[in-house]
Amino acid sequence: MKNRNYILDCEIIHRIHGRIRIKSRSLKYLGMYKKEVEEQLKQVHYIQSVEISNITGTVVIYFDDFSLLEENLISLLQNTLNVYLVEIYKNEKKMKTDKYVIERKLQEESPKEIMQKILTSLILLVLPGPKKRTGLGYLFNYKILSTISLTFPVIKNGLQSLVQNKRPNADTLSSTAIISSLLLGNEKTALTIMILERIAELLTVYTIKKTRGVIKDMLSVGESYVWKQIDNGVVKKVSIDEIVKGDSVLVQTGEKISVDGVIERGSAVIDQSSITGEYMPVTKKTGEEVFAGTIIKSGSITVKAEKVGDERTVSRIIKLVEDASFNKADIQSYADTFSAQLIPLNFLLAGIVYFSTRNVQKALSMLVIDYSCGIRLSTATAFSAAINTAAKNGILIKGSNYLEELSKSDTVIFDKTGTITEGKPKIQTLQVLEKNMKEDEFLAFAAAAEETSSHPLAVAILNEVKNRGIKIPEHKDTEVKISRGIETFVNDDVIRVGSKKYMKENDIYTDNASDVIKGILNRGEILICVAKNTNLIGVIGVSDPPRENIKKAMNRLRYHGIDDIVLLTGDLRQQAETIASRMSMDRYESELLPEDKAKDILKFQSIGSKVIMIGDGINDAPALSYADVGIALGSSKTDVAMEAADVTITSDDPLLIPGVVGLAKKTIKIIKENFTMAIGINSFALVLGATGMIPAIYSSILHNSITILVVGNSLRLLKYNVNK
Repeated sequence: MKNRNYILDCEIIHRIHGRIRIKSRSLKYLGMYKKEVEEQLKQVHYIQSVEISNITGTVVIYFDDFSLLEENLISLLQNTLNVYLVEIYKNEKKMKTDKYVIERKLQEESPKEIMQKILTSLILLVLPGPKKRTGLGYLFNYKILSTISLTFPVIKNGLQSLVQNKRPNADTLSSTAIISSLLLGNEKTALTIMILERIAELLTVYTIKKTRGVIKDMLSVGESYVWKQIDNGVVKKVSIDEIVKGDSVLVQTGEKISVDGVIERGSAVIDQSSITGEYMPVTKKTGEEVFAGTIIKSGSITVKAEKVGDERTVSRIIKLVEDASFNKADIQSYADTFSAQLIPLNFLLAGIVYFSTRNVQKALSMLVIDYSCGIRLSTATAFSAAINTAAKNGILIKGSNYLEELSKSDTVIFDKTGTITEGKPKIQTLQVLEKNMKEDEFLAFAAAAEETSSHPLAVAILNEVKNRGIKIPEHKDTEVKISRGIETFVNDDVIRVGSKKYMKENDIYTDNASDVIKGILNRGEILICVAKNTNLIGVIGVSDPPRENIKKAMNRLRYHGIDDIVLLTGDLRQQAETIASRMSMDRYESELLPEDKAKDILKFQSIGSKVIMIGDGINDAPALSYADVGIALGSSKTDVAMEAADVTITSDDPLLIPGVVGLAKKTIKIIKENFTMAIGINSFALVLGATGMIPAIYSSILHNSITILVVGNSLRLLKYNVNK
């Protein structure tokens, strides 16, 4: 295992008689639990006092057992902090996302508004300027006033950053260059700076808006038009946007329910797999809840709307994708921070050049050439383009930070049922033991006992009966034996279906099927015994088959640099071992509760692994939340799945898992290319400007052309093929 910086790692700063100071990164992120940790440590019999400093990330411990080793005290501290590990991770993540400078939110402007400003600037650029280049007459000329008006948002944001953050941002630099150009009587330079910056911003805003549209389409959970119940039983077809809380909506067979609400009238069989993950439709009656995105299989209901429009998934998730401060990638924060730190350098260079040469144009070149625009815009565009490409392929990524985490991941953990497998058990083995009895007759007896059951194993038998067109014989009421089996009477014969243990309890011997049973269990199938009276007439092996292409998906993940592929499941050890062996997985753990999976993920993270957890987004919610990236695989696109997972794949194609990992790695690669181009070429342009080889207006053209180039390079991600 690679040596990585784990958050609970400790370092001894100094130790003297009865006193030790220990440093750990985790101590900075205890937050409200600082006092609680101090009190817990004080309860240890040999500790006299404890003082934790959140600022320095250190703890001073006074103790009276002088035989203690440093390792003893470090282990004590780590064991105490381990209880708060989840909160520590959350606090660290939150603090790392603090912004260093105030930047304009480009998504607040539409591409149309930016285009209008570009066209206005172009018109002003070709119009003749004032003849007089000094005095108030020059400043109050229509062309100068129009230029100031167009650049006002940039000037305002630049000043706001200076006042509120006490540090300049990219707009501070641009506004200084624009104002300086105007004061020097060179409005063409100011307009050129503005036009080229706006073109780069247009490309970024266009990508963001396009991403919004694609995500809206992807997250559409209902019909565009619905039947609204009016007074006296009259219904009217209206746009879903017109429905408000309290309205009654009629939904009929084959339609999607478009609101969350309660059934007022009627009953229906509803496919709720998008909510619960359960593929068996359920019957809903008056007074019961129904959810947007579910489908009426049969029946007709009138639903009183309780949640409509923006209260559902779409608006919340779109805002999360484009604007959540906690979801900014480290590399994006680094880009903002790095570029912000270079902005004062431009002012310094401008001052040095001016005092060295007394040439205002050369000094102005130092202000119009900056690193921040290209780095900041190209990074934002790259992430937005990647999220757009993912959304077009049915993959919802909640924020740019998850793309970066995907690119750094080295461990992938799979849930079994519904993730590696289809979540729909099927009969794999069918062995009739009764002489002169055919398979169809045997299955008919089994189906008679299971006909009224909704258990997944019963569904497997009933589906097989339907597929073969077998008629289920008449039978009496069934009697369920919890965790054992079920029985009924066909004519005067008692039919029992269940486990081997259930057979033994009823004095039904299974020795005549021992070899078949052993084979079923060795293949990881679930054993179902079927008996008629006191005779075992056959056995059935049921398993949940793997998804198509799941093995190929795992192979592609290894190609993308994933070292460890792990199975965590609540299923029995034999079933877990079988599927892990078939998929060539590195290891597995079985019979786990949801909280056990979450704890296992924290264990992987504790040794420095970057973990992707792939589940169904519902039962695996704790594990999906604790992983570096949680991916929900399947067609569910609902509140439950969206909230639990960081990435939701809305189709059942597992090849999209390595596809999104490949997209993440490509995104980071392009961002690093942009860093190199922006820093290298702009540095060269600064040298040309400082030496006077190019005037300020050409310095601006060169700088902003590079910005457009790197933004254009980011737009290549719009054409990335996630299926390759």
